[in-house]
Amino acid sequence: MKRVKIMEDELRDEYDLKRLKVRKMGVNRKKFGDTIIKLDADVADFFPNAESVNEALRFLIRIAQDNPKV
Repeated sequence: MKRVKIMEDELRDEYDLKRLKVRKMGVNRKKFGDTIIKLDADVADFFPNAESVNEALRFLIRIAQDNPKV
């Protein structure tokens, strides 16, 4: 069984723990507008960077809008 160590509270009285915000790290942290999409390896081989992926997708969107039957 683990022994729990009791920590001494060395926090100054000026600090209000109720106002502190937790900064999340990793997967659950806040995102600010950047959506990340993971490409499969065989698809990623055709694109050197994100700009080329966006260019290809915009082209495909234009074609799809011009030809609604496709």
